[in-house]
This record gives sequence, C-alpha cells and structure tokens, in this order.
Amino acid sequence: MNDEQFEYLKSLVETPSVTGTEYNVARLVREYVADIADEVETNVMGSVHAVLHAAQPEDNDAKVPSVLIAAHMDEIGLMVHYISDDGFLYVSAVGGVDAGLLPGLRVDVHTKDGDLRGVVGRMPIHLIPADERKKVASIDKLCIDLGMPAEEVKKRVRTGDTITYGVGCEHFGQGMAVSRAFDDQAGVFIATRVMEELAKAGDSKADYVCAATVQEEIGCRGGLTSAFSVHPDVAIGFDVTHATDYPGIDKNKFGGVECGGGPVIARGPNINPVVFERLVMAAEEEGIAYQLEAEPGVTGTDAGPMQVQQGGIATGLVSLPLRYMHTPNEVISLADVEGCIKLLTRFIRDLDSDISFVPGM
Repeated sequence: MNDEQFEYLKSLVETPSVTGTEYNVARLVREYVADIADEVETNVMGSVHAVLHAAQPEDNDAKVPSVLIAAHMDEIGLMVHYISDDGFLYVSAVGGVDAGLLPGLRVDVHTKDGDLRGVVGRMPIHLIPADERKKVASIDKLCIDLGMPAEEVKKRVRTGDTITYGVGCEHFGQGMAVSRAFDDQAGVFIATRVMEELAKAGDSKADYVCAATVQEEIGCRGGLTSAFSVHPDVAIGFDVTHATDYPGIDKNKFGGVECGGGPVIARGPNINPVVFERLVMAAEEEGIAYQLEAEPGVTGTDAGPMQVQQGGIATGLVSLPLRYMHTPNEVISLADVEGCIKLLTRFIRDLDSDISFVPGM
C-alpha cells in the first residue's frame, strides 16, 4: 500500500460515520470513484452504488453477469439523549459499544456547527466505594464533560448528536495499522480499490457494483436494500472478522484466524457453495494466502440479508482479520488488506457468461 492509498484509508476511518450519519464517508467514496466508475448513485437510504461495466464482450449476445460487493460505511458510537442542567451529556449506544472501555476516554461530539472534544467522566478510584471499584459502570451512569458552561453546551449540542472515539489512524508495529472504525471503513477502502484495479485491467466480463452501505451495525439495513434494488447474479459481503491470535481467546470455541494470515473466506449455509469454491480457486490461482471461517448460521454481516432478496442471490463473504473489534484501537495487517483486494479482483475477472451458481448443477 503506497502513501497515497494509506491517506485515503486514513481519511475514511477518521471521518465520523456513526450509524445514520454516513453521508460524509459517502462523499469521500463518490469523490474516489468519480473518475473510475461508469455510473454512481446514492439511494434514499444513503448507500452509494458505483458501477463499472464489463469490457465489451466478443459475443454481443452473451449474458453479462453482475457482481455486487457490499461493505458498510457506518461505525459504532454514541448518541446524546439528555443534556443536564449543569451541561453534562448523557448518552446511549449506537451499535455494540463496550461500556467498560468508555471511562476516561476522549471523544468527539459532532454538532451542526462542528466537533467538540469531550471526556467521558467517572469518579476517580479514590472516591469509589471499595465494593464498586471492580464493577463496570453502565452507559447510562456515565456522562460526557465538554469543559464549558451549561448555557454554551445547550446552545451548541442537540439531542441526537452523535459521538465517536477521539482517536485517529496510524501505522503500528511492523506492517500493521491501528484506528477506530476499520469495521468497516477498511472494507469500503477495499471495495473501491477493487474497482480501481478492475478498471486498470480493463478485461472484466462482469459488471461490478461497489456498494458502500449504511446501517449495518443496527441490522444490515443498507445491505438488504442495496441487494434488493441491484439484484446481482452474485453478491459478496465484505466485512471484518475476529482475529483470534492474541491472548485470552479460546480457539476451540472461536476458531483460528490470524492477522497477516490473509483474507478470510466464510463457509456455511449463508454462503453459496459455488461462490465459496470460486473464491478459494481465485486465491489459489493468484497465489494469495487465505484462511477459512466456519459460519454455521446466518452471518451478522450484509451477506445475511443479501442472500434472501427477491428469489435469492448467490452470496459469499470475505473478511479482513481484525483484533479488538468495536474498541477505539482496532488493529489490522496492511498485507491482509492488499490480499483482499487481489482476491476479489481475481474472483470478478474469472466470472463469465457461462457461470452458474445453482448448487450441485
């Protein structure tokens, strides 16, 4: 990944996009694909659909398959639900927020007039009764201090304003990166970079729809509506998955996935068997290290609802290994990011008019 590409990734993850407020990331996506895609639209939900048409087929009567890759733009966060008389903010979680991580954290409150830096307040340990010190305070017991008079807070902050962790993206260790919101802005980065690589190759026999979707963190709502409206021949959900390569995780229970081990290809009832095998074949033909993940039920990703739209869609799931999901410091391997781009690009380039995704046929 070159410096320019890393800056694009950094811009995605550092742009606030709490579920329901994805529009600023959507703008970055539209800007990035503007000179690459043949068509770009944003639907009423806020999801962006960028289309790259197949190269002109030798046989004009041949059916051109369509493939959708969906990666969600939203991130978890907090929402203001009450402003106290003394100017402290009380909040609710948007998505899966771990309350135990919040005390003492710096956050950014996103208002109509700009961002305000805040601190999640909690009594110091000296003042907490001994029998309470080991307990995790629930979110409703925490408040956010903006360091300004109550009248100023009430003038600038409104109920419903969203809040993100006050951290950014940086290189980390050897070939790693750390940030909030890699779930799933890294996926948005990958899906748009796949379009760029397909455009450079210029030989795809399939139409590619890059869907940057909304509201995944509260029920995969953007993936559902995008898959219904696009209704492609094949859909790939792209998201992050739990790396289990650090202390404290039971691999017997959660499987073995490593940062740096390559893209993760899911297998299970949510996954079309033909799509799975072709993803594996693409990885092996391209010489890409890959990992497998068992998904015995419906995945908690956009792949879940996409599979059952209209008469059904042949669906796959590719994931980026990620440590410390839904924390302010999610960790990824940049080599895995590149592997995902190569895998998905090869998968799409291998599609042709003769492909059938009917299992067992």
